[in-house]
Amino acid sequence: MKPPFTVLKPTSSRVPLVLDSPHSGTDYPEDFRAAIGLERLREAEDTFVDELYHSGPDSGATLIAAHFPRSYIDPNRSLLDIDASLMDAPWPGPAVPSRKTQLGIGLIWRLLDTGEPIYSRKLTVDEVKNRIVRYHQPYQRAVKDALDEAHEHFGAVWHINCHSMCATSGSSSEEGPGKQRPDFVLGDRDGTTCEPEFTRYVADTLKGMGYSVKINDPYKGVELVRAFSDPKANRHSLQIEVNRRLYMDERTRQKTPGFARLERDIGAMVRRVAAFATERSHECAHDHHHHDHGHHGHSHGHDHEHGHEHDHDHDHAHDHHHDHDHKH
Repeated sequence: MKPPFTVLKPTSSRVPLVLDSPHSGTDYPEDFRAAIGLERLREAEDTFVDELYHSGPDSGATLIAAHFPRSYIDPNRSLLDIDASLMDAPWPGPAVPSRKTQLGIGLIWRLLDTGEPIYSRKLTVDEVKNRIVRYHQPYQRAVKDALDEAHEHFGAVWHINCHSMCATSGSSSEEGPGKQRPDFVLGDRDGTTCEPEFTRYVADTLKGMGYSVKINDPYKGVELVRAFSDPKANRHSLQIEVNRRLYMDERTRQKTPGFARLERDIGAMVRRVAAFATERSHECAHDHHHHDHGHHGHSHGHDHEHGHEHDHDHDHAHDHHHDHDHKH
């Protein structure tokens, strides 16, 4: 079996930067057994996002990219975001369904953006457990391990959670249907997942390239930036959504001529972020040397298998809403 994800290590001098693309997977497992065709299922993909960031290792960053599709199981959800209505028997473990589950797009998706059911059957408890054990947990663990390793080495780490979004909002979007999206949306969960300087630096870098940028509107970030960030401990996570109109035809899912320019610009942005992270890590090390806060053992507090607060989606029905337009 093909591995559920790829971890690409730095090919140049290592920097405290980790990139992850949880939704760009295109390998549909045989046991998916969805009731709708592949063409419809693919609307949920962040197609080509892993390619847009593929030069990250050349800048010293680690890049993690999922191979499995998010509609099969979503690695950007809490382990507890269980949709009981999908299963043919009670879930034996803890379950704290979020707003995402209510919308049909929890840990395992039940609905497409149109409200069309993905399955014409119930899933067994063993099926769900298998997806968690073979896909969800290994991916989240890989992200956590990469962040922990960088933090241990540098005393600080910066994380970009890489996504794409539909050009316009969908019918179920809280923005209302047909609203044009900006070129990029940065999500730091209202300033809670990274230092404000990081969000501002990325926004200014992209604006300087001529792109339109919004922050936390309409996407604030979901589980991967929430679970593994702690700015006070020098762990900074930022979600970046890029508008698909810049690089692909959303109907055919083919690259457009704009792909090459966007790929170059994202590569340049990542190089600048790598330099930013390196400089800031040196400052953090200097501060730590003079004011030993004893926080470099913090990493273990963010094991994705613990019981998170689970309020992360209740407050933001629209936060990362690939929910609204699952063309992500």
